[in-house]
Amino acid sequence: MCYPVATLAAVALPLTLFGAVPADAAPAVTAPAVLRVAPDPASCPDQVSLVNGGFEQPVVSRGGWALFPDASQPGAPNHVPGWLTSATDHMIELWASPPNPTNTPPKEGRQLAELNANQVSTLYQDRATTPGTKLYWRLSHRGRLGVDTMAVDIGAPAAPVQQQVMSDGTGSWGTYSGTYIVPAGQTTTRFAFRSVSAAGGNRAIGNLLDDISFATAPCVVLSKTASPRGPVDVGDVITYRLTAVNKGGATAENVRLSDTVPAGTTFVPGSLRVVDGPGSGDKTDQAGDDQGAFDAASGKVSFTLGNGATPAAGGSLPNATSLPGGTTVEFKVKVGRDAAGGGKVTNRGTLSYENRLGPEPERLTSTSGDVVTEVNPAVDLSVVKSADATRVTVGQTVIYRVTVRNAGPSDATGVTVKDVLPSNLAFVSATASDGTYAPASGIWRVGSLACGASATLTVYAKATAIGETTNTATADGKELDLDPANDSDSVKICVDPEPFCPYCVKGPGQAPKN
Repeated sequence: MCYPVATLAAVALPLTLFGAVPADAAPAVTAPAVLRVAPDPASCPDQVSLVNGGFEQPVVSRGGWALFPDASQPGAPNHVPGWLTSATDHMIELWASPPNPTNTPPKEGRQLAELNANQVSTLYQDRATTPGTKLYWRLSHRGRLGVDTMAVDIGAPAAPVQQQVMSDGTGSWGTYSGTYIVPAGQTTTRFAFRSVSAAGGNRAIGNLLDDISFATAPCVVLSKTASPRGPVDVGDVITYRLTAVNKGGATAENVRLSDTVPAGTTFVPGSLRVVDGPGSGDKTDQAGDDQGAFDAASGKVSFTLGNGATPAAGGSLPNATSLPGGTTVEFKVKVGRDAAGGGKVTNRGTLSYENRLGPEPERLTSTSGDVVTEVNPAVDLSVVKSADATRVTVGQTVIYRVTVRNAGPSDATGVTVKDVLPSNLAFVSATASDGTYAPASGIWRVGSLACGASATLTVYAKATAIGETTNTATADGKELDLDPANDSDSVKICVDPEPFCPYCVKGPGQAPKN
């Protein structure tokens, strides 16, 4: 069948996006309220993110807690990366076990910080920022011996501005979040926790902190490559690789990738793989048993990606500071006959993820852009050869007819048919609907043959000697032939002696008998 080019452009189907929130997140929602397209990679804001936001470094190796030097003393062994304190001793207190009567565990990870270490102080980080950037902040706070109170201050290092005051008891973590727009001229921004009061009156006890984030939103850039780059032939296998890198500040959550197998190709079973990143390894094509799946009904490949990804939910993708290479997946397709008619295969991937820094998850999508692979033309030439008679006598003329047809899907060029007459047949004449025929070589140069078109050669030949002989015509062209088996056809001719006529014999000096 012949295919117009316009029918072969592959268009990715819309990606079905899902929203999910961990069981301990509050408030729980059934689906994110906001859907936005992620910014073009070139316009991702300059990355801002805290260092060591979960207080997991350094590790409390013995006992339930320990005091460590802050980041102003990088030469000191086991200093706390990222964090500074206004305390005059520059010490920060970290805990690896629940330091309160209710034994409430850390909000995330295995460690937390106590704001009130040896004295009432402020714990903070200064980050380079670009004016106009929107920053999201989030934290978890609770009391140690009772209700503790602290304030969040954000702004220029010399004069940060109070954003919110929070008070929490010992029973559970209070989670707080907000946004901050960097004002004009402010190239460094301080994010600080300031102790206000603590239950029990002991200035060295109170205000537990964990799961801290102050960052630009996640901004996942999705890129895609095809190998080989092309052009390819019908029957070749294309390997697609898609890489997702989070160039934002915050972790991207519920990361899901979808890619529709392009028109003119078929999915190669068993080719799903997470090449690099969390959960790397081969994946099955079945839904529900691992991170990868192929849906034959929709022609869609899907992956759940990131730390903690399951068959049902996407995981977390850290920013490029923590995971520079992001995560990469691949799948394969086989180029089909239909792709040759259009001359190219076009494909793009789509990624969905969530920004969970705000009070409600914000769902975003990004695409890889089109990846175009050129496909070489392909044709299906066929030859049918016939003769007006298959049993003749010496001196009789045989009429051969050779028809060459192109079933496509591409137009054929440089078409030739080789049809050399047997030695016991002498060329008389030939007519061709297209091209020219050279009897000496037996080459019929047809030239171009459009998809669906045919051409016919008629050859007149005289039988010159008895015998059984087979005459074969074979077609060839410049393009890949999808079915070489029908490129030739043969006709068998039996040449008998000229019939004997006793009344036609002449003797010496005699006239022929009537």
